[in-house]
Amino acid sequence: MIKVYGVPGWGSVISELMLTLADIPYQFINVDGFDRPGPQRDLLQNLNPLCQVPTLELEDGTVMTESAAIALMVLDRCPELAPPVGSPERLQFQRLLIWFVANVYPTFTYADYPERWAPDAPEQLKQNCIEYRKSLYLWLDNHLQATPYALGKTLTLIDVYLVVIRTWGPRQEWFSAHTPNITAIADAVCQRPELHKVLKANEII
Repeated sequence: MIKVYGVPGWGSVISELMLTLADIPYQFINVDGFDRPGPQRDLLQNLNPLCQVPTLELEDGTVMTESAAIALMVLDRCPELAPPVGSPERLQFQRLLIWFVANVYPTFTYADYPERWAPDAPEQLKQNCIEYRKSLYLWLDNHLQATPYALGKTLTLIDVYLVVIRTWGPRQEWFSAHTPNITAIADAVCQRPELHKVLKANEII
């Protein structure tokens, strides 16, 4: 069984939802506190020297990290969670999958721990990252269909990102006011009964 090392509400919930949609069994191991010295950090660091969540230990002991790579691994086992190869929607899926990790994720790297990167002006760095993140979400909202999912009628792994990011800064109230497509898609994903257990465990619903 796959082991998912993560923290409720953090990026690991994206991997949990992906695995759940693909009906791949996994065990969740809570490493809350991994971002400061202590036993949880030591546990995670033994698997992933970068000490990031999610970190997955696969059935054969192989370590897998990075949410986009995890998505591709899931698609190898459950290809119907992405649009068909050769379709325009497939190209958009591929683009958005990498767009998330290349553009949105770094804003959290710097905004969550600004004192590491700008010790003389941490609050300014944090605010700049948050404002830039908002601009990214506005761009994203214009590239989504919301009928009812990101790429049309079929749920894909891109939709998993949307239901999770809405719970992160700038929080749900901002999304409701500024990103109608992201909001509608996240609402649709929350209606999926097969995801309710994970969504509740991570306080998304």
